Amino acid sequence: WKKLYLAHHWPVTVCKMDANDCHDPPMYWTIHGLWPDRAEDCNRTWHFNVTEIKDLLLDMRHYWPDVLHSSLNRTHFWKHEWDKHGTCAATLEVLNSQKKYFGKALELYQHVDLNGCLLKAGIKPSSSYYKMTAIKEALTRFYGVTPKIQCIPPEEGEEAQTIGQIEFCFTKELELVDCMALEGERNPVQAHLKLGTSELSVCNDTLPTYYPSEVQ
Repeated sequence: WKKLYLAHHWPVTVCKMDANDCHDPPMYWTIHGLWPDRAEDCNRTWHFNVTEIKDLLLDMRHYWPDVLHSSLNRTHFWKHEWDKHGTCAATLEVLNSQKKYFGKALELYQHVDLNGCLLKAGIKPSSSYYKMTAIKEALTRFYGVTPKIQCIPPEEGEEAQTIGQIEFCFTKELELVDCMALEGERNPVQAHLKLGTSELSVCNDTLPTYYPSEVQ
């Protein structure tokens, strides 16, 4: 693989996408995962073990919660992320254990500080719409790179898309890089993220964009 995606999702949008027992979603962007491109389930014999990340659990529950399932004791989401992506990322020395993989993802999340940057740019959840180009420009101005932004397309009879996921890309040296910079290759990670019936896909620059503050 060539680069890593640090995917943040917006819990309110995630809750709206699926039949789930989601209630009171966090009002801040949380981690969806840290994904190498072009990799999946690299080592099926390397099983997730929550005791390896026990020192990280407070932060994990806060910044990397299982948005769709409200129980704090559930570790299914982290297990899935480790099995599918962590076992692949582990070819890098800085990510070659469960503690390093989850710890580094938390560190990158704090470093990127997406929540703080959006607030500084005056972009907050609201019932009015944003221009996608304005969101992109604000993020590019802050980070010097263009992240990949995904939305739920408008439903029947609606005109606005709903922002759901923002991914930042990193090189293997963990330097921020344009998500589109290495887009020549085909990426399985680019496959639309399916949650229930709705799908996230790359946002349309011309559609009004809803950044919802409550689950409808």
